[in-house]
Amino acid sequence: MAMLPYGRQSIDDDDVAAATAVLRSDWLTTGPEVDRFEAAVAARAGVAHAVSVTSGTAALHVAYAAAGITSGDEVVTTPLTFVATAAGAALHGAKIVFADVDARTGNLDPAAAEAAVTDRTRVVAAVDYAGVPVDAAAFRDLGARKGILFLEDAAHSIGSTLDGVPVGSLADITTYSFFPTKNLTTAEGGAVVTASDELATRARAFKNHGLVRDKALQRYPDEGPWHQEVHSFGLNYRLPDVLAALGTSQLTRLDAFVARRAEVKASYDTAFAGIDGVDTPFVPAGASPAFHLYPLRVPADRRREIFESLREQGIGVQVNYIPAYWHPVFEDLGYQRGQCPVAEDYYRREISLPMFPGLTDGDVERVIEAVSHAIGV
Repeated sequence: MAMLPYGRQSIDDDDVAAATAVLRSDWLTTGPEVDRFEAAVAARAGVAHAVSVTSGTAALHVAYAAAGITSGDEVVTTPLTFVATAAGAALHGAKIVFADVDARTGNLDPAAAEAAVTDRTRVVAAVDYAGVPVDAAAFRDLGARKGILFLEDAAHSIGSTLDGVPVGSLADITTYSFFPTKNLTTAEGGAVVTASDELATRARAFKNHGLVRDKALQRYPDEGPWHQEVHSFGLNYRLPDVLAALGTSQLTRLDAFVARRAEVKASYDTAFAGIDGVDTPFVPAGASPAFHLYPLRVPADRRREIFESLREQGIGVQVNYIPAYWHPVFEDLGYQRGQCPVAEDYYRREISLPMFPGLTDGDVERVIEAVSHAIGV
């Protein structure tokens, strides 16, 4: 039997037609489909601005640039995330300060984050682990009291809401990922969304080499009609029109994707409830997550055995994530294991089960039977 992946894109004929139409048009990149996609993403996020980019990692790098992060600044974030959440700030010269997580959700603990804040902290970056929104009210309050920016890494959570408010409207600046395993895809891609005109302007400049084309802002506007200037360095993170068109098509099905993920989660929750030593994902009051992952937690001393049994049974499970500061790049900077014990315990117990809209009821039952066999119930 074929391996069942832990995540997979959902592409239909409308998606194919949208991409094909662009390939037959006059634009492949930086054209009308990018504008259309950005408008649709901004509307979904409930904010004025969306800046499309080439990946979720690029979105983080751009967001930290928009926040003005530079050498000597500190960014407080979670270790229970893909390394890009920290790397995006480190690449701007920031010192990364890791704070521990909530044992129930895996999300950054607001109290731990506040304890890590110093007078050099510029940003607190919280991740919606598995699609569960962070405690946005607590982080907004922290930001207001300490004068720091609240960045929400929503790579897992486009389509999630908290108290009825969409992820994208909760933080000062929010980043999305549109990788194939995420809640919708542009193949590779991402976006930065914000209500702030200033942050959006800085994000848009950084993702396009820092180019200034507005003559009112140029230092030498009389050079000629061809003239453009770079006032601060940036990079090329422009999302092509062909991928933006795919994203716009995918957005029309986001609600259906979220609904199916919720059905899969409910089936898993029912099947695994009450098993000794096993924890199913926790959902805080007011949260309506778009579950990107299904993080099942099993006894730490049996995690590898259970993981390998599932792989042998054709279930393509994954582990999310190795604590970011365990990576040698952080180890070589002096970070040590043990500094965030709750996150490390979460990691040692976590296995991500298959979670994507294309899972059939038969697929879900297959996963449940495999997990039951691996655990021994």
